[in-house]
Amino acid sequence: MTIRHLSQIELAARWNVSPRTLERWRWTGKDPTFIKLGGRVVYRLEDIEAHELKRLEEARALMAQNRLVSGTVVEIGIGQ
Repeated sequence: MTIRHLSQIELAARWNVSPRTLERWRWTGKDPTFIKLGGRVVYRLEDIEAHELKRLEEARALMAQNRLVSGTVVEIGIGQ
C-alpha cells in the first residue's frame, strides 16, 4: 500500500484556503492532523479524507437537526 501525502500548498489548493490558514490551524492545534518530516510539513491523504468525511457527517447532522426544528427539507449529496 502506498501512502500519499499532500504538501501544505496542495492541501491549501484542495480546500481553497491560504497556506497561512493551515499554518495558523497547526499553531492553534486545530485539525487536520499533520506530520513534520525534517523541516517539511505534510498531510496524509487518508487523514485528510477522513477529516473531510467527519466534517460532512457533522454538517449532515446539523442540517437534520435544523430540519427537525424548522420543518424544512434539504438534501445533501456527495460530489455536488
